[in-house]
Amino acid sequence: MAQEIIDGRKIAAEIREELKQRVLKLKDKGVTPGLAAILLGEDPGSLSYLRSIAKGCEAVGMLTETVKLQENISQENLEAEIIKLNHNPKFHGIILQLPLPKHLDTIRAESTISPEKDVDGTNPVSTGKLLLGEDTFLPSTPRGVQELLIRSGHSPEGKHVVICGRSNIVGKPLMGILIQKKEGANATITVCHTGTKNLASITRQADIIVAAMGKAGIITADMVREGATVVDVGVNQIQDPVSGKFRLVGDVDFDAVKEKAGAITPVPGGTGPVTSAILLANTVWAAEKVTI
Repeated sequence: MAQEIIDGRKIAAEIREELKQRVLKLKDKGVTPGLAAILLGEDPGSLSYLRSIAKGCEAVGMLTETVKLQENISQENLEAEIIKLNHNPKFHGIILQLPLPKHLDTIRAESTISPEKDVDGTNPVSTGKLLLGEDTFLPSTPRGVQELLIRSGHSPEGKHVVICGRSNIVGKPLMGILIQKKEGANATITVCHTGTKNLASITRQADIIVAAMGKAGIITADMVREGATVVDVGVNQIQDPVSGKFRLVGDVDFDAVKEKAGAITPVPGGTGPVTSAILLANTVWAAEKVTI
């Protein structure tokens, strides 16, 4: 059994408690942090995620609003809606729920979000600043992984971190965050992916494994060094062969890997809650910037 099951819900609650005090200070100055979420269509997973974000905003005293648009909206009209939010002083942060329908250009849409309101760090300007180590909004999932590691006592500083997955949402930005010459980073990074040969031989060298490949149970016990820290970013829905019911699992074979890992995050209840809390923190920071 792992020495520690890292409780993401507890860490997220700590972050929200800290945010409440910052929000109160902003309200004393007449500013209420506001977050606008753009949703195309009625995807159940996206709706569920945005409901959880709305609950978090309410808990810390923030304003939130979901802008629902038709799934068949044109690129030009989507960008026009984003520009409206850029100019709306009520909102300090804007997120665009992904993935977008195939007829839309995601990079163009993300580039339209003002860097000053890009609280999920998806604008290419934010990405460039991230890699350069400049102050910018960091994407909430990889930043959440870093915060989870630090707050649980497993700082990546000086560690060998193997990231399994090279997506623009998690793998690449996490590499950029953890490689910086900064407190809470300073890690040696290996990024693995579907083209990596002998994946297990690499993951067994890791002090910290981050699983973000989008495939249920792909990280198995034989791929993990005894005592390693394992962070599971995967969210996969699978059907139980006995009950027929669907349940959420990660990219890690949790039951087997927890017997070898020194610390491990569960799914659900691991990185997800921290991701949401970081999004709120970025929005509060955006609001603080305009009051300086």
